[in-house]
Amino acid sequence: MYGTKTENLWSANYKITSNFFNRFVTQQNQYLLGNGLNLEDKEKKKQLGFDFDMRLVDMGRNALVDGLSFGFWDNGRLRVFNVLEFAPIYDEENGALRAGVRFWQLDREKPERITFFEENGFTEYLVRPEDSRMVEIKPKRAYLQIVQTSEADGTEILEGVNYPSFPIIPMWANEHKQSEFVGMKESIDCFDLIKSGFANNVDDASEIFWIIKNAGGMGDVELAQFLERIKTVKAATVDAEEGGSAEPHTIDIPYEARNALLERLERDMYNDFQAFNVQSVSAGKATATEINAAYQPFDNKVDKFEHCVFDFLGRLFDLIGFDEEPKPFNRSKITNQLEQTQMVLMAAQYLDDETVLSKLPWLSPEEVESIMEKKVAENVDRFSRRFKCIKFF
Repeated sequence: MYGTKTENLWSANYKITSNFFNRFVTQQNQYLLGNGLNLEDKEKKKQLGFDFDMRLVDMGRNALVDGLSFGFWDNGRLRVFNVLEFAPIYDEENGALRAGVRFWQLDREKPERITFFEENGFTEYLVRPEDSRMVEIKPKRAYLQIVQTSEADGTEILEGVNYPSFPIIPMWANEHKQSEFVGMKESIDCFDLIKSGFANNVDDASEIFWIIKNAGGMGDVELAQFLERIKTVKAATVDAEEGGSAEPHTIDIPYEARNALLERLERDMYNDFQAFNVQSVSAGKATATEINAAYQPFDNKVDKFEHCVFDFLGRLFDLIGFDEEPKPFNRSKITNQLEQTQMVLMAAQYLDDETVLSKLPWLSPEEVESIMEKKVAENVDRFSRRFKCIKFF
């Protein structure tokens, strides 16, 4: 009323945030990497570490959210750095990652740990909060340590060996090398604003408003007492002889336009992100052709992300000396299992057993391998029993 800023203690002020970005990123990351890495040589897969698939999922999510993630091959284990804890240093001539600094701190009152990674080793530093001085706590040492252990001398380091290249490898989210949040922020903000404003209006209009006629002499105190009496006693008196009356009113909030806009924004966000909308195939019994058509835009987007993952894996395998190419990832895809199973069984007479089993949508790669081992064991056992019978005869 007077143009001064005052705190509003009565109006609703909801600030609703949607979960679209987290949903889209989780869907894309798990769709591609959820089933783990496939290698032809199972023993080499074990050499990558028992938690390699989990760390690869972490790298994929960091890359999609931040646009970039870093994988550090730490003597047989993959460790993941995000952009908030690792500062890369690129070569000015060819743009290659040649060094970097990792820093972390539990609390402002705790010391800050800093590790400087170079191609020929890494050095650890410490910054104490009391004087803000950085001191070297561990001198530069090689990434691989060759040690010797004996009862007399204990454990001693014989020599240090470095990798043939820098052991920290970047993984990008897309060919633009930027976060998937770019281009989505405005739509998400608009959705949140409309939804929050709608909730505020509903809350503000949820009360019953009273119009008291011929009561111009009532002040704020009398009006508050009137409302308090209505809430507690559920009744109030007015002087009808003086023409006074009290009428309750409610406000109907228009929602059709807002609801239509929210639905339009949600549909547009799915289209812009090229995400898969489950509702598009959940109504009725969708055929395999309809499901594949609904997945096509999402597959196109994930294909680009898969190229970035393969680029990271290729450089990682070159670093550790793996003469192996990763197989395409098994994507977590909704299928019409009955229709797909019938199609596989119709072609089963032209295929070998392993191919038939691998094409069945309700069998995992581990289950296929287990079934094949059981079938081999059954054939060996059947052959042995038959050979015994022939020999006896």
